[in-house]
Amino acid sequence: MAEHDRPRERLIKVGAEVLSTAELLAIVLRNGTTGESVLRMAERLLIQFDNLPGLSRATITELTHARGVGEAKAAEIKAALEIGRRLVASAPEERPRVSTPDDAFHLLKSEMMFLEQEHLRLILLDTRNRVLRTPTIYVGSLNTSVIRVGELFRAAIRENAAAFIIAHNHPSGDPSPSPEDINVTRQIVQAGKLLDVDVLDHIVIGRNRFVSLKQRGLGFDR
Repeated sequence: MAEHDRPRERLIKVGAEVLSTAELLAIVLRNGTTGESVLRMAERLLIQFDNLPGLSRATITELTHARGVGEAKAAEIKAALEIGRRLVASAPEERPRVSTPDDAFHLLKSEMMFLEQEHLRLILLDTRNRVLRTPTIYVGSLNTSVIRVGELFRAAIRENAAAFIIAHNHPSGDPSPSPEDINVTRQIVQAGKLLDVDVLDHIVIGRNRFVSLKQRGLGFDR
């Protein structure tokens, strides 16, 4: 990996807030394995354990079962995540607020705009629009025959979320919503009305740009 692309060097040069979650985790891991860079290893672990919340819930034993993760790396991962958890617990007001589509885009863009597959994530919010979690619900093309709307609301109910925003990426870089995107959105919004969970928006993330289906009135009642 070229020196200017290495996560640690990028953090020093541009700041931690610019780095993706995978890059930050790669810094914690420090090195990869034979045939796999530390960044690819971090991306694999995030997928395998369903992002940071899954890593946080995993036991040391579960982590060490992942390829390339020994007890030392597992302990470093757990320690880093516990520091973050204690920070949030000690200062709940520091949790980011998402009040506009731009807020949602800026929260997720560094993690989602360069993904090679479509990922569907939720931004789970409390009654004051503070972020509770941003879990990945699906990986793969958005298709009504695959997506179970109930899975989205299960995640929201589990976190006692008052509302959520749907976000998914287009690997092509073009965030223009497809007819399937609109159809999926319509179904989710209708389910939210029945379950009394506010579906605030659905954003499609491309390369350095996004589309808000709510703003365009696609899948949402005007």
